[in-house]
Amino acid sequence: MDRGVAIVEAVIADAANGWRLDRALADALPMLSRERVKALISTGNVAGPDGLVRDPSRKIASGLRFQVSVPEPEPAHNEAQDIALDVVFEDEHLIVVNKPAGLVVHPAAGNPDGTLVNALLHHCAGQLSGIGGVARPGIVHRIDKDTSGLMVAAKHDRAHEGLARQFKAHSIDRRYRAIVAGLPSPTQGTVDAPLARSPSNRKKIAIVNGGKRAVTHYKMVKPLRESALVECRLETGRTHQVRVHMASIGHALLGDPVYSRTRATHRPVLEQLGFGRQALHAAHLGFIHPIKSNALAFDSEMPADMQELFDKLLV
Repeated sequence: MDRGVAIVEAVIADAANGWRLDRALADALPMLSRERVKALISTGNVAGPDGLVRDPSRKIASGLRFQVSVPEPEPAHNEAQDIALDVVFEDEHLIVVNKPAGLVVHPAAGNPDGTLVNALLHHCAGQLSGIGGVARPGIVHRIDKDTSGLMVAAKHDRAHEGLARQFKAHSIDRRYRAIVAGLPSPTQGTVDAPLARSPSNRKKIAIVNGGKRAVTHYKMVKPLRESALVECRLETGRTHQVRVHMASIGHALLGDPVYSRTRATHRPVLEQLGFGRQALHAAHLGFIHPIKSNALAFDSEMPADMQELFDKLLV
């Protein structure tokens, strides 16, 4: 079946006089990224006063009108599934959700469906204007399957591009709450240690010379029984970063099946509660709205299982 085409009109703003066509059109059409506009120009989907325009670098004057033919996004390869979502914030550009522990973010080998992406495809049906021309949510960061907490996803190219730029610049404010073994001393500090796949076990992440720089700032929030609630602020966002960094300074996350050796004092509590995941929750997410440019900040309370563990460990 042929895809439909939406025709949108763009008028070049006074401020864009003399700009490249792709830049000026991206400025006039906030739902489309500059790369998407460039592709539409190159494929003959943009017409000006003199007909089709195929040169994205052409300098143009203010006041000119252009018609842009935007094909409907191709359907995503993944299946939309009616999976309940805890939506914290949503508008026409992006969505912030509170991901439960146990939910995989993206389909992959071993998890072809039942993921956050499948849930977003269902929840955002008809709202996704396409990431790279495909009707899919723009995943700009991930949270481990068994970590809970806040995530943001884009609904279109421009929002995806803006969020990705902030993640790359490390300007996103991400703070995690974790319950760790022992009492950190000093009670706050910074772990600046590069991370990469472990040379001895490809399923694990390790501190490796030559790996990608990773920086975690931590501080103790509450001392507990031979453990502590800590807040970890991520300067970078590497795979398993909090889990590996805290383990590296002798304070592994309770329940972590990969990076923690459960102490005898903690084992009875974990077994009693049936707590079998890393005690890690993405509790705070702050960023600049990629389209509206206002500051957004969201907080999420610890989920019931972590709160129960915390209560059991209170001194």
